[in-house]
Amino acid sequence: MDGTLSGEYVILEPLTLDHMAALSIAVADGELWNLWYTSIPAPEEMKDYILDSMAAEQRGEGLAFAVRHRESGAIVGCTRLCHWDQPNRHIEIGYTWYSKSVQRTAVNTECKLLLLSYAFETLDVIAVEFRTHFNNEASRQAIMRLGAKQDGILRNHRILKDGTVRDTVVYSIIDSEWPEVKDNLKQMMSEYAES
Repeated sequence: MDGTLSGEYVILEPLTLDHMAALSIAVADGELWNLWYTSIPAPEEMKDYILDSMAAEQRGEGLAFAVRHRESGAIVGCTRLCHWDQPNRHIEIGYTWYSKSVQRTAVNTECKLLLLSYAFETLDVIAVEFRTHFNNEASRQAIMRLGAKQDGILRNHRILKDGTVRDTVVYSIIDSEWPEVKDNLKQMMSEYAES
């Protein structure tokens, strides 16, 4: 396997510098870097963003992907399996962002189905975590729709580049919940196919 994860709507390609131009275009759809409660790179920051993710992969801390929209062929975002704690079989899905034009479509649901399947069924983790800004209501709702449960809130957890302080909400899915979550995600995907 070359590290690519393929679905009906998206292809998750291992992130490389070859994706830099396409990701710079994708992030401009909605000027995502201007969302104050996220840490999405501006186009001029994309090279460092990709290099940082590749370095984390070299350290065995995760896997980063460019998200290709199967129908259009366009790169529409980025996502990672990150903060991999191999001895404790724990990983996080994060650094996820999508072009505004594909938000609230099948893209995020299928990306999560592919990543969660890979984490639980190939990497054999026992827990997958999600973290988001307390004020990022859209992200919080999307995480809960996946079937993740809220573990808690890390107060004053991060100082963002604009100097504001972030409270981080932590969610997780554990291995015993995965079969039900997987069935739910497949049901959600079938609803996209019918619409």
